[in-house]
Amino acid sequence: MFHGRLTPDLARGLRVLRDRIELAQIPPSILDETLNLATWNIREFGRRRRRSRRSAAAIHFIAEILSQFDLIAITEVRDDLTDLNRVMTVLGPYWRVVFSDFNADRAGNRERIAYLFDKRAVVFTGLAAEADPPRRKVRGEYRATLEWWRSPFMASFSAGNFDFILLTVHIRWGSGAQDRVRPLKELARWIDKRRKEKHVVDKDIIVVGDFNIPALDDDLFKAITSKGLAIPDVLRGTDHGSNLAGNKRYDQILHYPRITKSFTNVGGVLDFYRDDWRALFPAKLYPSMDQREFTYQLSDHLPLWAQLDTWTDDEELDQIIARR
Repeated sequence: MFHGRLTPDLARGLRVLRDRIELAQIPPSILDETLNLATWNIREFGRRRRRSRRSAAAIHFIAEILSQFDLIAITEVRDDLTDLNRVMTVLGPYWRVVFSDFNADRAGNRERIAYLFDKRAVVFTGLAAEADPPRRKVRGEYRATLEWWRSPFMASFSAGNFDFILLTVHIRWGSGAQDRVRPLKELARWIDKRRKEKHVVDKDIIVVGDFNIPALDDDLFKAITSKGLAIPDVLRGTDHGSNLAGNKRYDQILHYPRITKSFTNVGGVLDFYRDDWRALFPAKLYPSMDQREFTYQLSDHLPLWAQLDTWTDDEELDQIIARR
């Protein structure tokens, strides 16, 4: 980390944040053996508000949070990359980023998806693409059968001897939950079909992002898991809500359990909020800030994370034995 010269107030805020990070009990990853993967919706990351950018404190806090992981999928990155570049400067020279283009209309919120990764732990292996919507032949022409509100973005990575594709989505909220059922079903169908293609780069596909799914027992979750995607065991239960209140499962990490067996028994949510945002942005420095403005400084979502076992030699030997 390259926080540079810090004021006493910013140093105090970082100390508070690090204490909260410690409570998340994120184990350090081990080179070539484990990987800490996270997904985080950073609210309107890059948008200017009231003619000002995020504060210097927010940039340092965001970098500190990101640095706890090896690979992070970020949603709600905006078209203006200035704040992303500010964070990259604090993270330092070992960090790299791969990002999508932005949706140019207001409906798509001019958003991108970005993958930040520590190159010492993760290698980007070449695939970076927005998902093509499925097409069907109509009167001699192939036409899309659906339109992504925001295109899913996928990229291929390698850590240890584990190669995988990460696919990230940000599902439109819409006018109600029922608006999200069809897009989630179509997404599940598209991913399932793609993973069965002969020349797919890798069968290990991990799907992450902001799905705007409130709970694991509702129709929305049934829609996204209708083709076999599942939550790693470590993220089941009721303790992994990713909104600030911790009671909504908006963000997800999903995989195909029969294919990707690499998730370990550690994971969870990093709660930087702890029902007290004033300890990070004290009133004497930010007198006009309220809780809503706080969410535009850090976020209204918490990072969801899980650890992967990237040393797959034993699994590969078992596959060879099984084939015999």
